[in-house]
Amino acid sequence: MRTRTRDPQTLGGAGTLDRMARILAARNIDPAAVAALVDEPESFSPLDALLTAMPPRYQGAVADHPQVLAWAKDVAQQAVAPSLGARRQVTTGPSLLMAGVVGAGKTHQAYGAVRQLVQTGVGVRWRATTAADLYADLRPRPGVDSERELAAVSRCPLLIIDDLGAAKASEWVEEVTYRLINRRYNHMLPTLITTNLAIKDLRAYLGDRVTSRLAQMTTRVEFEPVDRRRHRPAA
Repeated sequence: MRTRTRDPQTLGGAGTLDRMARILAARNIDPAAVAALVDEPESFSPLDALLTAMPPRYQGAVADHPQVLAWAKDVAQQAVAPSLGARRQVTTGPSLLMAGVVGAGKTHQAYGAVRQLVQTGVGVRWRATTAADLYADLRPRPGVDSERELAAVSRCPLLIIDDLGAAKASEWVEEVTYRLINRRYNHMLPTLITTNLAIKDLRAYLGDRVTSRLAQMTTRVEFEPVDRRRHRPAA
């Protein structure tokens, strides 16, 4: 049996370009217009991409708390480039636990910290969720692979968990929280956690296993007991 062979064709050669030109002409498409679109530089910046993924309320968030800024600096310094010439990416780093009353500015600082990282030129793959939404997403139910979802959240390079301690405590909540925190603890993945509970009260809500790992993996920040949503400066 005789095997038929063909010489490999180089994409972009004269024959290929001629065929493309004929196809475009047959469809009344101006080749020059197509070329202009292809050659146009990408104008969508990493910060633009970040803002499209942020809730509108926090798109202008700016981190100004000294410990939050120090955290962002540490994470940026530990970022690594996956290949020569590639942009550095967040892979591992420290975590931060921000505790304070409702409205103290914890969530604002968390989103501002992510924005700060992007503005330093570091690539960030991140995810944000409230603790209540997290448990709702992970609760077993028909048609949903909750184990796969837990694995995805656990592996996310940077995770914001907002309002830890706001959901009703239960053995299931404690177990899921432990599995998530333990995985991120073992892989040293940076995690921003906010809570309305005083740090001394976390143990009663989360249990010894979770609290022990949080104590080792996070820098703890106590926010002043001022509800900034109610104490806005006069216009």
